[in-house]
Formats: sequence, C-alpha cells, structure tokens
Amino acid sequence: MARAQLDKRPGDVAAMFDKVAGRYDLLNDVLSLGQDRWWRKVVAKAVGARAGEVVLDLAAGTGTSSVTFTAAGAACVACDFSLGMLRAGVGRLGAHGRATGAGPVRFVAGDALRLPLRDQSFDAVTCSFGLRNVADPGTALAEMFRVTRPGGRLVICEFGHLPSRRLDAIYGRYLMAALPAVARRLSPAGDAYEYLAESIRDWPDRGELARRIAGAGWTAVRWRDLTLGVVTVHTARRRSG
Repeated sequence: MARAQLDKRPGDVAAMFDKVAGRYDLLNDVLSLGQDRWWRKVVAKAVGARAGEVVLDLAAGTGTSSVTFTAAGAACVACDFSLGMLRAGVGRLGAHGRATGAGPVRFVAGDALRLPLRDQSFDAVTCSFGLRNVADPGTALAEMFRVTRPGGRLVICEFGHLPSRRLDAIYGRYLMAALPAVARRLSPAGDAYEYLAESIRDWPDRGELARRIAGAGWTAVRWRDLTLGVVTVHTARRRSG
C-alpha cells in the first residue's frame, strides 16, 4: 500500500506515513517552497506555550513542530499513530539534543480518535496538517477538548481553499498534477502525495471547519489565512470552569 484513500482507514493512513517518514520533512520544505517554516512560527506564536505548561502536539510526525513549543520551557507530548514518523523523530532529536532552556519533547503513539491520555491534562493542544487525515474530525476535536484543561487553548493548522472559486479550482488542478510529480522525484513513496492533493481538495472551507470546532464544545473560535488561504490557522479555547 503506497497511499491511503479518502475513506481514511487508520491502518492505511498510518502505513502511508510510515513509508514517507524518512524524507517527510524535506518534502514539506520543497513542496511548500519553504513556507512551512513560517507556518510553524505562526502556529507556535498562536499556541503561546509558557514555562511550566504542557502542550499536546497531535499528528506530530517527526516532531519538527513539537520542538518549537518548548522554546520558553514548556513540555510537549508529540503524539502520532505512525510509528515510522515517531521513530524518525526520536532519531532526529536523539542526534541533535534539545536547545538550552527548552522543555522536553516526549513521543507517544496514539490515535486521534482514542487518545491514550488523561482528561484535562494539557494547557494547549495543537494539530498541524493532521485533522484532515482522520476518519472522523468531529470525534478528534472532541478528544482534543477532553484532554484540555478548562481555560486551555486549541490551535489547528490545516490546508484551506483560496477565496476565489476560480483561483481555487486552478490551485486544485496544480495540486493534483504538481505534488505527486515532485514527490516521486524525492521519495520512493511519492504516490502517497496523490492522496495529499485529493484530501486537500476534499477538505471543508474555513467557515465549515470553524463550525465543527464549535460543535465539539470549543469557544472563541477564530481563524487566520496564511499564504493567500493555502493554509488556515484556527484558534479556540475551552471555557474556564
């Protein structure tokens, strides 16, 4: 199995990410033309992790984003259901260590639909480019709500749609043609990026995602478009008390 389908069966999606794990971060950088670095900075600022806090980075992959949440001394749990991604992350952090003054990153295997984590145990929960890959985003959002402390924060970073329907249609055709073609040159599992393009095209717009976030119990839902709407960052809170 080189790629998953839009029914998003967990075993297929996990197996697909296992196969691309070795060159996943490189492909992200190339395919986004380096924009992924800026997106991570925006997400880290939105999370606003402080010393002594604990952050859950869901669908963390190799932990590239997880490290950014620990810069001020917060601890981070990097959770993913792809063991290949987690192994790559452990290998990378083991080789380079962690920055002076930064908090720890702990890798945990887990399914977003059934998180192996305690209720109300995180000050902030974030998920970048992972919610789109679960079979039931509503259940995943409810699980994120469950493990977040009252007053805690949610940050979701996902691919979006361009404001103009005409431009969005052109962008969709570009994704279907360019992403798999470039990925095949850089990864033996490049066909997996056909799924990436299809899943972006199939994903709801920013307003619909905001409604789903609110439907899971979150309040103060807001969003910000990045790179002309190619990516959207949603923020929300769990009400105190």
